[in-house]
Amino acid sequence: MTTLITAHQTDTDTKTDTEAGTGPRRTPRGQADGMAVAAFVLGLVGTLVANVILGPCALVLGALALARHTTRRARAMLGMALGAADLIILATLATADGSLSWTFGG
Repeated sequence: MTTLITAHQTDTDTKTDTEAGTGPRRTPRGQADGMAVAAFVLGLVGTLVANVILGPCALVLGALALARHTTRRARAMLGMALGAADLIILATLATADGSLSWTFGG
């Protein structure tokens, strides 16, 4: 059995995502790798500023990256560890002087 392919079918079948105007598609693994990097960066920045917001975000993104089987597993785990450290810093600051921010000096 032979199938006929028209010129219209071959043109649409061979278009790439960029030619079709939709842009490059990200695979779930690529998204998970991005989440792992974002978890690390948010956890790292959260140790200095806005740990009440960035700590939980780092934990969630790291867990999502691990659930989606990222190739950057160590970075996702480090992001989660830094997110947990952010929350520990927050709890320490809240109990030590009743504030939620760093203070330098006396």
